[in-house]
Amino acid sequence: MSSAAPAPEHGWTGWLRRRVVAALPPEKLLPDSQPAYMSSWVYLFGVATVSSLAVVLVSGGLLALKGPAWWHVSAVGKYVNSLHLWSVELFMFVLVLHLWAKFFMAAWRGRRVLTWMTGAVAFLTSIGTAFSGYLVQQNFDSQWIADQAKDGMNAVGIGAFWNVLDFGQMLTWHIVLFPAVICLLSAWHVLLVRLRGIVPPIDAPAPDTHLIPPGQEERA
Repeated sequence: MSSAAPAPEHGWTGWLRRRVVAALPPEKLLPDSQPAYMSSWVYLFGVATVSSLAVVLVSGGLLALKGPAWWHVSAVGKYVNSLHLWSVELFMFVLVLHLWAKFFMAAWRGRRVLTWMTGAVAFLTSIGTAFSGYLVQQNFDSQWIADQAKDGMNAVGIGAFWNVLDFGQMLTWHIVLFPAVICLLSAWHVLLVRLRGIVPPIDAPAPDTHLIPPGQEERA
């Protein structure tokens, strides 16, 4: 008894599935091995950046939901506010280390220009996010920063568009617009890393010749 040949995939769902699998192969999105040079500490900065960003988003979301009175008066609110502050400090610190490390490794090599560009733009966006965060603290510190920054914004001609004295506008930029851009760029960046691969050291051999099997990273 001969088995029947599988029916060809028809329709837009079959076409879409074939295109997605061809563009995003599972072995690249979820690899089970890694090049030997990945055991270096310099490759930890990217993971630390994403991890600290997750803490920033969760703690910032709680602060946005509860409001200024909560993070200025409540003990739990003060704790979450401090958690948000120090996770931002850690995020910016490891992000700068990650950026500089990849710069000196010439991370744009091997069709990775777009990977580098998304990371660099995410860094620039994070600066605006941090600055708008100082402006929405709702204390004398934020008022002084906004008053001093007003002249700077007017000097470069964007004071009418980006009014640092408008709390509602700065809050929208800080909790909606800037985070949306950073999340999109970060997701795009990580996806490109998975597709193009981790950039090897300049004098490293071909990535496929020295793979670390799962669970053997410590002995590499």
